[in-house]
Amino acid sequence: MAHKKLNVGQKLGFGIFDLGGNMLFTMIGFYCLKYLTDVAGLAAVLAGAAWMIGKAWDAVTDPLMGYISDRTITRMGRRRPYLLFGAIPMMLALWFFFTVPDISSQTMLMLWAMGALMLINTSSTAINVPYSSLTPELTDDYHERSVLNGYRFGCAVIGTIGGAVGVQVLVDAYGGGKHGWSMMSLIMGAVMAFVTLLTFFGTREKRHSWEDIPTEGFFSTYKAVFANRPYVLLALTYGLHLTALNFLQNILVFYVDYIYPAEFVMGLRPFLRIFPFLGNPAGSEAELRGALMILSLMALLVTAMLFIPVSVLVSKKTGKKRTYQICFAIIGLAGLGVSAMGHLLPLEGYLGLLVFAGIGVGFSYVAPFAMVPDTVEFDAVITGERKEGAYYGMWTFISKCGAALSGFISGIILNFGGYAANEVQGPSARLAIRLIIGPLPAFVFLAAFIVLQFYQLDERAYKKMMRQK
Repeated sequence: MAHKKLNVGQKLGFGIFDLGGNMLFTMIGFYCLKYLTDVAGLAAVLAGAAWMIGKAWDAVTDPLMGYISDRTITRMGRRRPYLLFGAIPMMLALWFFFTVPDISSQTMLMLWAMGALMLINTSSTAINVPYSSLTPELTDDYHERSVLNGYRFGCAVIGTIGGAVGVQVLVDAYGGGKHGWSMMSLIMGAVMAFVTLLTFFGTREKRHSWEDIPTEGFFSTYKAVFANRPYVLLALTYGLHLTALNFLQNILVFYVDYIYPAEFVMGLRPFLRIFPFLGNPAGSEAELRGALMILSLMALLVTAMLFIPVSVLVSKKTGKKRTYQICFAIIGLAGLGVSAMGHLLPLEGYLGLLVFAGIGVGFSYVAPFAMVPDTVEFDAVITGERKEGAYYGMWTFISKCGAALSGFISGIILNFGGYAANEVQGPSARLAIRLIIGPLPAFVFLAAFIVLQFYQLDERAYKKMMRQK
């Protein structure tokens, strides 16, 4: 049986990986569509299609990777070897995507974007699925899993902030344009590879023998996964959650660049004189909008980081399920607020809405990843077999299907709205951006809230189950 309590070093060794993991998530989630349209020169609908195909491929590889890692036996463990050997390929794939080739054809440019995204997602899957599968390998204690994932997502938010701020800072430091994006990705990729290796050296898996290897075939394994009702409800909820969140992530930079009024943007100058590291107070409107994007992400993500430990405390009082549902309500309302009146408010009001959204984001980190090991344990008690990799592979498969769909839908809506890169947007394009940042994700968050209402594996049910083990 896994150790029930972990020391601080073990928790940090586990959590530090997601500093890099969420740095990647931030770069792709917040900047991918904008990079493809405004830097690479790809039409919005083609950028959305490339995003969807890349994510769909990513979703397909996740269950396969989970199946493989469940059946891996080495002296280093079942999961950790993939961290060691996958760190550098992931870094190189990121650099390849953010280095725009000299291609004029829209078709060929889309094929490059699609292939590069598939490379990023494959290399990311090779380390992320085994990493996520480490949680039930490290502890079987109901609340210790919440604490462990609190460390993980504390590091995740730091990585998200670093990614959000670092992208713009590094791009500008290397002169902007295509060269700036290429150098930024190389540096960010090196950081991600480094923290991946830190987790490899900072964790130890429990020992497994060949007797622990699941005996079911690939399709039988995933048939059993879908027979686990608590897991299916939770995974569907998480897929809806990621779909809604990706709408917000994909479009926020468009909102800052094309919707928020210039007169309010100019109000940043006095603030930047006090904090010049965020941007040049004498810069152009475009430079000030870049600084506003950094400030927007900091308002969102610093708040999220502060509320992660609060969510752990709330989870112990009200349960993981209720804590998770709180995040849907808060982020959905905040998105509606930004859509309806964010552009009518001066900086304090607009940033206040993002701070409110950040509270919801903080509540979204720990709960789902503390709940999924409980559902894995539910299957282990019933079947007597442990197949964490299969569960985490399907977990990411479902979530990435949602992310793929959101990016594709965003591209279609922008295209129908008449979006034109690096130009003043017309009324229909502005409406399209506001639709994607508010009503659309709010509807999906509501669906997630309703689905999770049917989840019944709470603390009492979990402890009763474990007594039957």
